[in-house]
Amino acid sequence: MNGESLSIDDLFDRRLDYPDMGAARRLARLVGIDEAKTRLRKVLAVLVNPAGPQAWAKKHHNGAATALDYLERRPPLVVLAGDVGTGKTALSETIGDAVARQEHIGVTLYPLSLATRGSGKVGEMTLLLSAAFDTVLKAAEKLRRSGGKASGGIIFLVDEADAVTQSREAAQMHHEDRAGVNAFIRGVDRLAEQHLPVAIVLCTNRLTSIDPAVLRRAAEIFEFRRPNEAQRRAVVEEPLADLGFKKSQIDRVVELTGAQDKKGVGFTFSDLTQRLLPTLILDAYPDRPVTFERAVELLADMKPTPPFRDGAD
Repeated sequence: MNGESLSIDDLFDRRLDYPDMGAARRLARLVGIDEAKTRLRKVLAVLVNPAGPQAWAKKHHNGAATALDYLERRPPLVVLAGDVGTGKTALSETIGDAVARQEHIGVTLYPLSLATRGSGKVGEMTLLLSAAFDTVLKAAEKLRRSGGKASGGIIFLVDEADAVTQSREAAQMHHEDRAGVNAFIRGVDRLAEQHLPVAIVLCTNRLTSIDPAVLRRAAEIFEFRRPNEAQRRAVVEEPLADLGFKKSQIDRVVELTGAQDKKGVGFTFSDLTQRLLPTLILDAYPDRPVTFERAVELLADMKPTPPFRDGAD
């Protein structure tokens, strides 16, 4: 295998172009994480379109050249970290729509294929990662416009990021894995040096496993947690009301999906949206309505997804 023989489909999963109505609908359904959505949209917008802050500063702060210089020098890397089912991947796969609409440019998501980890052969992961960065760099160069707004932007997504950026300080780490991390860091630095309209998004369940040199390059680290009571209510209130639940019944569902003792954990966002709500409907379909009493019975047998132990082997 060599870099020239690799196709874009070898390196990336299905690429998505924004704006996209499907992504917009998915993003709108990610309720309860509004602050993260807003902050991430702004961070990515600055990275993929640095002309935006320049126009803002010219309008509001007479250019503010020195202050903007600090903003523009930030590395093009963002880390999304937290427990399973807390919305990291769903947000990273849809936020490009919000960025595209805010900046009025096309944005393309390049999701790194997990196959890019390779089979462990000497030099393979390094080759694959280098080829992925080369592909993103060449695509971004076509979007850059001298002294003006980019004609588009790229979000380079690395899900399950600890698979390719695991800390080189780990005693059991294989030489090939260390070389892969080095290749990833070189790729980030290349994109940063050239000030291309690219944002790299890493998603991980294990923040402490990410190499310190990678974390030092992150412009922002977003930490995601399981939904609290208000966030659980934001997820289930409308769909349960549509099914005829009263406010007191919705309150009870919100209570039952939280931690049931001091040592327990509550439902994740995906537990609520992918397990609970569909289960209520499928249980009643096709011959009876969804009822609160049956929902309570189903919840008694439904356990939250176990937490991912950060730093576990």
